Amino acid sequence: MLSLQNPQASDKSKLSQTNRVLLIEDEDLIRDMIVVALEEEGYEVDTANNGRSALNMLQSSDFSRDKLTPDLIIMDLMLPEVNGLDICRLLRYQGDITPILVVSAKSSETDRVLGLEVGADDYLTKPFSMRELIARCRALLRRQRYSSSSPSSVQKYRDINLFPEECRVTVRGLEVNLSPKEFRLLELFMSYPRRVWSREQLIEQVWGADFLGDTKTVDVHIRWLREKLEEEPSQPEYLITVRGFGYRFG
Repeated sequence: MLSLQNPQASDKSKLSQTNRVLLIEDEDLIRDMIVVALEEEGYEVDTANNGRSALNMLQSSDFSRDKLTPDLIIMDLMLPEVNGLDICRLLRYQGDITPILVVSAKSSETDRVLGLEVGADDYLTKPFSMRELIARCRALLRRQRYSSSSPSSVQKYRDINLFPEECRVTVRGLEVNLSPKEFRLLELFMSYPRRVWSREQLIEQVWGADFLGDTKTVDVHIRWLREKLEEEPSQPEYLITVRGFGYRFG
């Protein structure tokens, strides 16, 4: 069952600024427990109990004007009115790169992969402890801050152009739509061409040291990147597998 156990008080010092979280959860008990845990860690929390209300909040000009735009979205998948997968798809289609942490009772590999594929940055299955939830929130926000502070100059490699400040990539002159994790992976690879990265190193750099999932998620994201970058994904020219070691770019 869910545990209200929180990280040690000393961990709170890791929060260098107040972050705002939008929590979308229709189960009252779970929503209330998560709100308590987040607020005790210093987060400001807005809540919605169905997908339609959440979208209305996110797309409201008043919400943006009052500076209530979230730094992180925590979201169930099985929501009334509009489900979590559709919310992920819509936000990413609109170019919203706010980190999304899915919390769901759907625990199969297919469900986890689908959630990541439509735009979620991390996936936590119920039941979970509040300690793990807080750790994943910290990791996602840390990666977001790292991405925001990256150099803004355009990175180029052959016919790939990456625009860090615009979170935009073109391949052979055409713009490609990358998820936040795919973008950060590509940005890291292009910053260190021909360097070999192990799965563990990529997890630490892109997902963060607090990531508690399977390292195979790296393989999944590499496969998606190849489908978007390579002319022949089965014979990649950019993202090369170095057997026994990991991956390199170029």
